[in-house]
Amino acid sequence: MIKSYFITTFRALKRNWNYSLLNIIGLTFSLACCLLLFLAVRYELSFDRHHRNSERVFRLISHYKTPTVDGYNMGMPMPLIAALRNDFPELKNNATMIQDIGNVVVSTVKGEKQRIQEGSSAIAFVDPTYFSIFDYKWLKGSPTTSLRNPNSVVLTESTARKYFGSANPIGKTLRFDSRMDCQVTGLVADPPITSDFPFGLMISFSSLKQYGANTDWEDWNSTYSGTQVYMRLPATRSAADITRQLVAFKNKYKSPEDAAEETYELQPLSDVHFATRMMNYSHRTVGREMIWAMSLIGLFLLITACVNFINLATAQAIRRAKEVGVRKVLGSSRWQLVRQFLGETALLTACAVLLALGLAQVSMPYITDLLNIKLDSLRLSDPLVIGFLVALTLFTTLLSGFYPALILSGYQPVLALKGKLKASGTRSFSLRQGLIVLQFAISQILIIGTIVAYNQMERFRSADLGFAKDAIVTIPIPEKKPGQLASLKAKLAAYPEVESFSYSMSSPSANGNWSTSLRIGNADKDADFSAVMRPADTAYVKTYGLTLLAGRMYYPADTMREVVVNETFVKKMNLQQPQQIIGQLISLGGSATRIPIVGVVKDFNTYSLHRQTSACILGSHSDAYQIANLKLSKQANTVGTISPLMSRIERDWATTFPNHLFKYTFVDEEIARFYASEERMFKLFQLLAGIAVAIGCLGLFGVVAYMAEARTKEVGIRKVLGASVGSIFRLFSIDFVKLVLIALVVASPIAWYIMGKWLDNFAYKIELAWWMFALAGLFAIVVAVLTVSFQSIKAALVNPIKSLRSE
Repeated sequence: MIKSYFITTFRALKRNWNYSLLNIIGLTFSLACCLLLFLAVRYELSFDRHHRNSERVFRLISHYKTPTVDGYNMGMPMPLIAALRNDFPELKNNATMIQDIGNVVVSTVKGEKQRIQEGSSAIAFVDPTYFSIFDYKWLKGSPTTSLRNPNSVVLTESTARKYFGSANPIGKTLRFDSRMDCQVTGLVADPPITSDFPFGLMISFSSLKQYGANTDWEDWNSTYSGTQVYMRLPATRSAADITRQLVAFKNKYKSPEDAAEETYELQPLSDVHFATRMMNYSHRTVGREMIWAMSLIGLFLLITACVNFINLATAQAIRRAKEVGVRKVLGSSRWQLVRQFLGETALLTACAVLLALGLAQVSMPYITDLLNIKLDSLRLSDPLVIGFLVALTLFTTLLSGFYPALILSGYQPVLALKGKLKASGTRSFSLRQGLIVLQFAISQILIIGTIVAYNQMERFRSADLGFAKDAIVTIPIPEKKPGQLASLKAKLAAYPEVESFSYSMSSPSANGNWSTSLRIGNADKDADFSAVMRPADTAYVKTYGLTLLAGRMYYPADTMREVVVNETFVKKMNLQQPQQIIGQLISLGGSATRIPIVGVVKDFNTYSLHRQTSACILGSHSDAYQIANLKLSKQANTVGTISPLMSRIERDWATTFPNHLFKYTFVDEEIARFYASEERMFKLFQLLAGIAVAIGCLGLFGVVAYMAEARTKEVGIRKVLGASVGSIFRLFSIDFVKLVLIALVVASPIAWYIMGKWLDNFAYKIELAWWMFALAGLFAIVVAVLTVSFQSIKAALVNPIKSLRSE
């Protein structure tokens, strides 16, 4: 019996090789996409799951809510960690504060000289409790003592090799920015690639003061987004318990005004990777909507391929009617026939799975680059991969094969053997047509998503940010001695290609920010809003093309003696005109010093376009400067000119900072990185929508080919009666155009809801418009008509004598 099944299966596949090929191609592409998307989703969901009891690890965040502000902040004030350990004894050894630092030149002191500029994802100040919360494999040193003393640093294995090669790093010295030396006291294995704590150098937190970080150690109102607090809750305490106690904690240390506007909350570690509006230390977050999108798209593609299979199988079922009749006469039961036809489907699916494995392996480098993820090569020894492939094969076999098997096995043997069975679904709305509608609905949802994502990305690219971003270069400054800053400015500002030069803490738009509370005039309480600080010299406005609406710029100074605010600041003060705020005094971050407001600039986006513009304060504060900003002329900002220019700038920069490495960034590229996740989503939609349309067209092509064959005599009669090629083309096309329009009606509300939810992630977003849906429908109609046209015109061109010969 089994041998008979195999022989029959191979004969059936060989006899209908063209339909089998269409099915295998569709299933191969859909299964390969499903496998790659599964690996991508698994990668994103596995971040920081390797830590012991990771479900009990939380990040402390604050929720600010006032009549004008509703936002979250992951940055914590410096005095909080000591107060937290004092007031929560159970957290004394289970709460840690982390502060990152970036653009630091790290160098060896003895032996072969190594000088490497490390980014903020590589270095952090931590204390020993960090290692009681986050698990590392210790190779040398102790998690409890390695960072107990100042000037200690723990390295990961790859970082140690980078600086010291194969030598034992313990006891060796590393110099940080030529201002602090640290001794290596511990060595740990590299964390997994699925970690949002990718630090390679972990310095004792007690070294932060010596390093000279610009930090307010006692100010409860000053926060920096890179200073974060994590805790591991004991088994006896729940997050809800701690959250309730944090209310009294906040009221104890915050002023009544601040306490009324701020709430401390615990964010699970498993959510940190998906908090797109808050930073993590890998500087890479992925929205959960992206995870859902990848999962649903994978399912959609699989359903599209299975629909192809069902349509093609049922379309050609009439050809196998006599085979079914003979088998039933010879004693085969219906369920034996069902098993036979399911076996055929399983064989096709197995072939597709094998081809999909090869296609996925070949496509993996492209997908990892597209999604900015790090996937290893496809490992068939991975139990999860094996389990997924088995489940995928079974699901596809049953979904694709069960209904056609029921149809075929249900034929009456007498009618089948007499050849009196007729193909169904050519006139009325059949299941086959319903499945075609489902296919096109899925395709149109993806097409609409691509159109919406493209237009939102264009909104990002063309948005007026309130400042100039083109042809501006930022260069990190490693030291802030007034003499060095003045020397560098004198050299670089003299370049004819440099139109303007300024120092600042950051460019106008930045996702990591310094936020502070403030008081107006002689008020006895803080204002009901906080402000983002933008320390910058007086040339900042010219460099970035900011528009001064009222007053003047502050005078040059090393400290903040005068400030300029933005329009949002004026609005939050409930003033109607910018001139009304000129001359008012403010005090910042609990300081008693009152500073006059001397000017107002037009609003510019202080964050990415995900968030509304905040109240902003600009003022001189040289200790906070981190970058030099160079506005280049149009002639200098060309492909052939920019590289030689930056080489010249590097030479002059090196004479000012000989012990540091030169690095620069273009502001427009920095801003583009704000929307990297959305850009990836758009490209993913674009790719998978194309694949869904292609799979759908394969199935449609096969169905139309069968219809043309089944209606050969009808076409011949119509031609004899005078029908033109065009009328026969319309005969075949009109039904499919109707199906596409029905699919558009089904897809539009679904796409409207899904894309509307996605757009809610942005403060500045496009509006969904009718033309986006009409364009998707028009595209689908054109594709359907082009697919139908080949087979319908081919059928129309056949000589009617050949069509009617058997009559």
